[in-house]
Amino acid sequence: MKTLYSRIVITTICIMVLSSLIAFILSNVYYQFNLKPYNDQKITAMAYDIQEFYKQNPDIDVENYLVHIGKLGYQIYLVSEDGQGAFYGGEFRKKEIAPGIVQQVTHGETYHGVLNFSSNLFITGFFDNDLKNSIGVPIVIDGVNHALFLRPDVTVQFGEMRIFFSLILIISILLSIFHVGIITNYIVEPIVRLTDATKQISQGKYDLKLNVKRRDEIGQLADHFSHMAKGLEQLEQMRQEFVSNVSHEIQSPLASIQGFSQTLQTSEGLSSEQRQHYLSIIEDESRRMSQLSKQLLMLASLDKEEHILEKTTFDLSAQIKQVLSVTEWSWRSKDLAIDMELPSLFIYGDQQMLHQVWMNLITNAVKFTDAGGTISVRVSRHDDICKVEISDTGMGISKSDLPHIFNRFYKADSSRNRKETSTGLGLSIVKKIVDLHQGHIEVKSEPGKGTTFFVTLPII
Repeated sequence: MKTLYSRIVITTICIMVLSSLIAFILSNVYYQFNLKPYNDQKITAMAYDIQEFYKQNPDIDVENYLVHIGKLGYQIYLVSEDGQGAFYGGEFRKKEIAPGIVQQVTHGETYHGVLNFSSNLFITGFFDNDLKNSIGVPIVIDGVNHALFLRPDVTVQFGEMRIFFSLILIISILLSIFHVGIITNYIVEPIVRLTDATKQISQGKYDLKLNVKRRDEIGQLADHFSHMAKGLEQLEQMRQEFVSNVSHEIQSPLASIQGFSQTLQTSEGLSSEQRQHYLSIIEDESRRMSQLSKQLLMLASLDKEEHILEKTTFDLSAQIKQVLSVTEWSWRSKDLAIDMELPSLFIYGDQQMLHQVWMNLITNAVKFTDAGGTISVRVSRHDDICKVEISDTGMGISKSDLPHIFNRFYKADSSRNRKETSTGLGLSIVKKIVDLHQGHIEVKSEPGKGTTFFVTLPII
């Protein structure tokens, strides 16, 4: 299996090779269309200078003259019209040239072999050491027509430079490969850490320290990954706590039902009042389990958001009045005063789900307010939102409990000491429904002075 490191290294090297190949081809094309005519003119001018100098100095030893010119970095081929020729300077790799070309030059024409030389795509024509890749000019020596073919000796003129550039190229390639390896390791190392971190998370280990201090996309990925790991750890803790709470909440009523059922079966001397008392406890515990299962099902539905909001326009104040009417027996039995400020206010929402919100909040207010207390319910509009305020004069909630009251199965200490039973899911359901309506809920409470819930909902 190829690692990401090897993939990046191989890909980078392939790109380097491909880029070099394309650059060489483009350079060759540039030479063929731009530099070749220029080189042809330059070498032609040099050949004419040699020709002109000999015309002006016919007494010099032509062979000695051409030997010295060859030493200056040129390749020369001197041939007479009868085919007798000699080479001077650097040696040609290919020495064949058509007799017709020699005849044309000896008869006064100039041969532009550099300009007309056909080169392969991968070979720059300037470096083709071929006699055809030269300039031919006519020259008369001792009354005999000759042809002088001339081209630069690349091995002499560019010998050191070729070695120099070759060294630069080789060193550049080696350094590039070396730095590609280092840079690739710099890129891949945090990804390897992230891979190892995912393995640890899959094994249930969430306490991770990636130590990636980069500010690029990989650094952001590592940062988000760390936050995700913390979120998963919290989620796992919540899951375990949820299972523990559900087990506890179910175990308690089941134990009561089982215990009192066995008592009823085994105890023959129970009075009718005792039997009725035990049966009422069994009924209450069964009702508690039924309420718990319903609330768990509702929370599961709300969490998956399978319950699509069935929004309609309805009078919010009329709905709250209906809830107060339904709960009238409970607050009248405790002689509670109800302070209402409910002007007609129409909103667009899920009527059934919001009914559950007011039912839970008002029921809690009644449950945790002592006899003779007061419950206040107010509705008001502020621009495009409505505010519902439900307050009581009960025992209140401590500051340590306030941040947790919307957590599932959480029960404030003050409520644990009460006779009323609670599943600890009601406020979780309230918050979830309000959130689904793009609303907001907050609570203010002071022990001994009461509690106030503030629900904010969009009207439309």
